[in-house]
Amino acid sequence: MTPTARLSAAIELLDTVLSGVNAERALTNWARGNRYAGSKDRRAIRDYVFDALRCLRSYAWLGGAGEATPTGRQVMIGALRANGVDLDTLFSGERFSPEPLTDAERDLPPLDGAPRGVRLDTPDWLLPMFDAALGAEADAVLAKCRERSAVFLRVNRRKATVKQAIEMLADDDIVAAPHGLSEGALIVTKGARAVARSLAYLDGAVEVQDAGSQAIINTLPIEDGQSVLDYCAGGGGKALALACKADVSVTAHDIDPSRMQDIAPRSERAGVTIRTAGAAQLDDIYDLVVADVPCSGSGSWSRAPQAKWALTPERLTELTEIQAQILDEVAPRVAKGGVLGYMTCSLFEVENGDQITGFLARHPEFSVEVTRLITPLEGADGFFVCVLRKSA
Repeated sequence: MTPTARLSAAIELLDTVLSGVNAERALTNWARGNRYAGSKDRRAIRDYVFDALRCLRSYAWLGGAGEATPTGRQVMIGALRANGVDLDTLFSGERFSPEPLTDAERDLPPLDGAPRGVRLDTPDWLLPMFDAALGAEADAVLAKCRERSAVFLRVNRRKATVKQAIEMLADDDIVAAPHGLSEGALIVTKGARAVARSLAYLDGAVEVQDAGSQAIINTLPIEDGQSVLDYCAGGGGKALALACKADVSVTAHDIDPSRMQDIAPRSERAGVTIRTAGAAQLDDIYDLVVADVPCSGSGSWSRAPQAKWALTPERLTELTEIQAQILDEVAPRVAKGGVLGYMTCSLFEVENGDQITGFLARHPEFSVEVTRLITPLEGADGFFVCVLRKSA
């Protein structure tokens, strides 16, 4: 495909996504219907779409939509303007190319003077929540969320040292370096798309996991012989990290068992054992219970940007109710003297500190040992963790 054909495809896809279709689903359906598109074409189009979603409000403004709902064409005009591209070289009207710019599209306002939410690509109703949680760092964090996320790996110390993992990746032309946020975390600077085919990955020496996620796991006190429950396990990333960290008995549970389907092959690759269990199969008591609860995902919107625009006040309220319910469900399963690790990938107080305050009022047998908020300014996704100890 030519560069202009890729642009036309991105415009078409953005129109579909802006109508409410999930971006991943739209891209998959497009690829199936356009088999002629090669892997480089698909990657380029995907990058167009996700970069546009990260910066949707500012690109729409630069494309002439103002604060109205934009079209895919307006968003891509704004994206190219923001990156200093000569629009006439792409909007030529030639075969497979977008139609030439109109006079109105040549006379569009700059971003200077746009409202704060437009400049920071954030819904206005969320700005006070970021301010409350982050204070003077709010704008810097929101600006960071406009950037593409890096790919991080966790070194499996059962199979390799950090040095050995880096060397194994280099053999497959993948460049990775230690990341200071967490011991054993690597940031991939070249060849990220080849990780899943690399020997280091296939042999279980490394696993894909955000450095922030690794850092909050490191806050949990874990010792050999403990029983561990990952209550909202999903794909099992945290369960895997815990199983690789010490000789512990790990059980993974999720309300939707289909989310856990990758845990078995991932744990086999890592050389650890993780038991998956439904609600009726759970033990009564565990030494460590991890509750990585459903949340707004506001700390990881650079990785999942469509979620930023889909979140509503009503949905946020629903999520906080679910979080409180999960905390109440797992509290009785924590052994006396044991630990409950509450985690989100959110930056909002209503999902973090406020939840802990409410939980302690309902469960005075717990006390806070450690809290930590990681923001994207630390070089990874944003996460919150609170380590709560149950009285003996």
